Amino acid sequence: MSASVSMSSIAGPAVFGWDVGGAHVKVSRVDADGVVTDIAQWACPLWQGLDHLHRAIDSAAERWPDLTQAPARHAVTMTGEMVDLFADREHGVRALVDALAARLGADTAFFAGASGWLDAAQSIAQWRAVASANWLATAQHVATRMRDCVLIDIGSTTTDIVPVADARVAARGVSDATRLVTGELAYHGVVRTPLCGIAHRIVFRGETAGVMNEWFATSADIYRLTGELWPPHDQHASADNGLKTVAASCARLARTIGRDAGDATEDEWREFAQTWRDAQLRAIGASFEQVCAAHPSLARAPVVGAGCGRFLAAALAKAHARDYVDFGTFTQIAGNAPADAAEWIATCAPSVAVAWLMTARRREQRAA
Repeated sequence: MSASVSMSSIAGPAVFGWDVGGAHVKVSRVDADGVVTDIAQWACPLWQGLDHLHRAIDSAAERWPDLTQAPARHAVTMTGEMVDLFADREHGVRALVDALAARLGADTAFFAGASGWLDAAQSIAQWRAVASANWLATAQHVATRMRDCVLIDIGSTTTDIVPVADARVAARGVSDATRLVTGELAYHGVVRTPLCGIAHRIVFRGETAGVMNEWFATSADIYRLTGELWPPHDQHASADNGLKTVAASCARLARTIGRDAGDATEDEWREFAQTWRDAQLRAIGASFEQVCAAHPSLARAPVVGAGCGRFLAAALAKAHARDYVDFGTFTQIAGNAPADAAEWIATCAPSVAVAWLMTARRREQRAA
């Protein structure tokens, strides 16, 4: 399954930016001037096997027949190395690097933060620099546009909260492990997060109930009912592999507190979904406040929102009396792009960022 926005104007040698996650593969096509000309996202449940990655690459090759032809270049970042398909993250980076380099060719470079761009062999040797670096690519791109801000990228599964101060990335954490300590990584998303991971107790009809620790419902059920989850972002199966409708989401929400959908009206379940939304916003807000407390100079800095759940970033900005800036405004879009191009650019921010960073580097090299 894929979701995308297509733009037909392709100018100059293409750079393809890849963000290979554990749940999605996102690819952005950028021309030599850094203009986004096309962008796509495919569901990729990598924990179920590498075949899903190969299918995503096949889909990309079908969409862009020149994907592996010179002078196309590929800029890759990843988080998929951490899925439990792999024994550990080192083996995950190796498997993904090998698969991508074999399919995309020698002109494939892997983003490694301060270590720069690495080829396949270097990436395997320096796997720690390559692992889960997509947040840094996004933040580096933002830092070229904003001197001071807090980037909040809320996706299907996770939230990145990255301070930018004096036009540089000021994150204290450098890995998933350290970022979980600093609050710069929160495992909250608007599609795949199990509700029992958001709150253990929740209010329904004025009473506080314990939440069943079962995979009965996910955050997508919340935002289907609030109307904030754009259907093209709703790419993964529901908790029960059932329908992704309002009625089915009501039934799944009801199960979390030991009830059936028929025990309340749709309006009551919609109000219950709003209660869950408030709980998730508080949880993400706690991480946001932890990050901001470590950076007093950013007390009034605007929030930059990215990801399919950036409507929550906008809500956080409002709650903290901060200006809000959408990531989709930071990247030039082809002139014939449809109205939802900025939506997809913001959703696929790391893939856009690595492509843009590589084109900027190539321009600098040509100018030198």
